[in-house]
Amino acid sequence: MTGKERVLARLRHEPTDSLPLLPITMMFAGDTAGIRYGDYARDARNLATAQLKTSEKYDFDYVSVISDPARESSDLGASVEWFDDQPPAINESHALLSTPDRLATLPQPDTFLGPRMTDRLEGVRLLHEAVGSQLVVEGWVEGPCALAADLRGVNTLMLDLYDQPSFVEDLFDYVIAMEIAFARRQVEAGATMIGIGDAAASLIGPRFYSQYVQPREQKMIAEIQAMGVPARLHICGNTRRLLAGMGTTGAALIDLDYPSPVHEARAAMGPDQVLLGNMDPLRIVHDGTPETIATALAQCHTEAGRNFIVGAGCEIPRGTPEQNLLALTHYARSHN
Repeated sequence: MTGKERVLARLRHEPTDSLPLLPITMMFAGDTAGIRYGDYARDARNLATAQLKTSEKYDFDYVSVISDPARESSDLGASVEWFDDQPPAINESHALLSTPDRLATLPQPDTFLGPRMTDRLEGVRLLHEAVGSQLVVEGWVEGPCALAADLRGVNTLMLDLYDQPSFVEDLFDYVIAMEIAFARRQVEAGATMIGIGDAAASLIGPRFYSQYVQPREQKMIAEIQAMGVPARLHICGNTRRLLAGMGTTGAALIDLDYPSPVHEARAAMGPDQVLLGNMDPLRIVHDGTPETIATALAQCHTEAGRNFIVGAGCEIPRGTPEQNLLALTHYARSHN
């Protein structure tokens, strides 16, 4: 099977010749290709080069345009700091939506497209042209809580949930309208999967998640999957209290960060949800050995059952020994 066939078959609950392999690599991919991360995040040609080299070296089943959470927010006008060899960072002390009334000044969400978003579309196009017939090409968008936190400031947004709930709803609705349109453009450019990163959602409790975030993640996922591609939901951090809600979003793939045990996700989501994760990227993948990684993967696989895809709990850290990442490849290719 090709990597693309393998991933899509697993997401359809069909037999595969081996387990699909979808680790997130960003800084690791840049280092693999000898490209400074500032250049990786700025230029789709560098990103595509690094993703192609990494996927070939480690036999991944996909390539991805994930790079940093600042693309959409910087295009909207957020203050972003750039570094030579680190991801760009949003300056929350100068939040774009310093006051709620500024939301009305943002551009029309379903038609907006800025230069960094356009660069991501170019990354999708380049990857699709290079390997789209063989590998999944994953596009990427921010989830409602993540982008709202980038625009408003995460601490301020947490207070808004209590103090200004109607503003939060308006802000989240703006975000999902923009991201659905952005996802559609990526699918049109050749993406065969869309990843959704909603990191800040792990900072809120199940009540706020079910009230504000889950319904909008669900809407995003339904709209994306109606485009004919699967959606992958990744929420960084401890999501143990959110697992049941995440399982009702409809995402084809739930990507678990390491604080959220696989057996708890399986119990909360039922047997049919395809799961990825949840190995600790630093302590197990970076600091471990091929033997300890294989043991950890076997435990995740046992807890997840057959609807399982190999990956770490989050991004593969830069500096991970080559043999450690190859241990993920070996496990995936030796199990079906």
